[in-house]
Amino acid sequence: MEAVRGISFAVGRGTIFGILGPNGAGKTTTIKMLSTLLIPTSGTAEVDGFDVVRDEVHVRRRLGVLFGGDKGLYNQLSGRENLRYFGRLYGMPGDLIDRRTHELLDQVGLTTRAKERVESYSRGMKQRLHIAKTLIHRPPVVILDEPTIGLDPAAAIEVRSLIADLSPEHTVMLSTHDMHEADALCTELAIIDRGLIVAAGTPGELKAAAPVDRQVLIEVVGPLVGASALLNELAGLSSVLDISHEVGACDALTLRCIDSTAALDQGLAVLRRSGASVRAIEVRDPTLEDAFLGATGRAFEPPASGAGEDPR
Repeated sequence: MEAVRGISFAVGRGTIFGILGPNGAGKTTTIKMLSTLLIPTSGTAEVDGFDVVRDEVHVRRRLGVLFGGDKGLYNQLSGRENLRYFGRLYGMPGDLIDRRTHELLDQVGLTTRAKERVESYSRGMKQRLHIAKTLIHRPPVVILDEPTIGLDPAAAIEVRSLIADLSPEHTVMLSTHDMHEADALCTELAIIDRGLIVAAGTPGELKAAAPVDRQVLIEVVGPLVGASALLNELAGLSSVLDISHEVGACDALTLRCIDSTAALDQGLAVLRRSGASVRAIEVRDPTLEDAFLGATGRAFEPPASGAGEDPR
């Protein structure tokens, strides 16, 4: 069975490119081929202009990779000692290692804990050290595989902030199951399913293509006065496709629309002129989950917290 079947994409320099897909979709296989850990059976791939098969040494020098999971650090060493060790593995001179270690510990907020053994670090602190280790040799390209999986919300926010700051100095490829993370961080996204890219574009483009309605829900206090005429006026707005009206203690209006922002502005203006008092408003726009469902035909099921990496 082919884990990846002829996918093709390009990542713009200095951008954050995201890969979304369920377990087994081919995300980790793609990452391993780009990081020279797997040899492609066909096709070609380049990192920073170098072929991943013919120029693997050059690729590895230009690449920083963070794989999901807890491995990759030495728990008996301190945070500072870990960074110095990996700097030596890259053949960096001692003075540069010291300078980069100092800079990165400050960048990831671990300066005050730098002398402590990594075994005493929280999971969030370890992940921040993982990012520092990935950046020690100042690689132009960084690949991050599920960097926030298993982290508590506060630690995940810290790690996302670090990732956001990597661009534009670094070109970042981000594999994630977290739709909010992908939406907030990525310049462009590719949705991979069964080894194929089934949709690609900016987060906004993917959401706009999702086969779901945009809706504005407005709840008004008390029964609407002159409801029939008011509903006709709302239905005639340029941004509104149709409208439904639910009568109750507080009347509820649902505007199915082309542009939720315009529909909200126009609808509220009509209601104000009628003297209606608005009690609550809800805007329902397409999400990346909707885009995923539209592209793959099934709902997105994220892995359990702390789950291992994608098997393919």
